[in-house]
Amino acid sequence: MPRSIPFSFTLCLLFSPLCMADQVVREVPDTTAGKGFGALTGLMVGAVGGPVGALIGAGAGFFAGGAVQESAGLTETAYEVKDSQGEVSTVRSPNARFEPGQSVTRKGPRLVPQDS
Repeated sequence: MPRSIPFSFTLCLLFSPLCMADQVVREVPDTTAGKGFGALTGLMVGAVGGPVGALIGAGAGFFAGGAVQESAGLTETAYEVKDSQGEVSTVRSPNARFEPGQSVTRKGPRLVPQDS
């Protein structure tokens, strides 16, 4: 009996990351770069009209930049990820590819495949 308690505790520690892994729900297009570039460009162009023009230009550039990036086919990859509490969030992952249903772990702002 005294040996079963540390053994059980060790098993719980070893298997807890598998139970708490996040899961990829689906792949979504990401146009963050286009929106940022568009907002910055719109801000500079709109600054000719003063502070109000800068704000209007940044807003218009934000929406136009995302639309231009998407229509040019240059969207990046982002994933909707469901965590162990059931919350769904979007995580950018420009370099790694994941399939829906795959278990992943978050390391900072990036996703890493869960080891089997």
